[in-house]
Amino acid sequence: MTTQQMSDAELAGQPAAYWTGVANEALVAFTRARQAEKGYTQPQFWLLRNLSANDISPDGEGMTLTELREAMASYIRAEDDLAAEADVLLERGWLTRDAESRLWLTEEGERARVDLKRNTPAILAALHEGIDEADYVTTLKVLQRLIHNAGGPVARR
Repeated sequence: MTTQQMSDAELAGQPAAYWTGVANEALVAFTRARQAEKGYTQPQFWLLRNLSANDISPDGEGMTLTELREAMASYIRAEDDLAAEADVLLERGWLTRDAESRLWLTEEGERARVDLKRNTPAILAALHEGIDEADYVTTLKVLQRLIHNAGGPVARR
């Protein structure tokens, strides 16, 4: 049964946990498919972002895979193999590894991160198609309140 076939009263009785799970899987699959079309993976993009002083990294210092996994703990998926993803980026020359096994972003890697980040607005625009901005904001506020009511952390990104 789709949401278009349900009345508001029926939707009000639906479990949010089910629908947020379905939404999460669909959104992640869509995003990853669009990134794959451009020749990179979401974990590769996260590695570049987490190692860039111009993005998530506070200082641009190198990090071990263990440190990167910890930094990405709230969004990395069980099937994501950061070691394999890092190897691809090392082969491309976007990362280097030092004697202490710390990964470092290269200048070429920083240029790639900037280039790959340019894909994000188009992915978001496709996902937001047909959704009023006010409705989107309301939805996120409702989700944050559900998380709060369930005793979970409301992450700020």
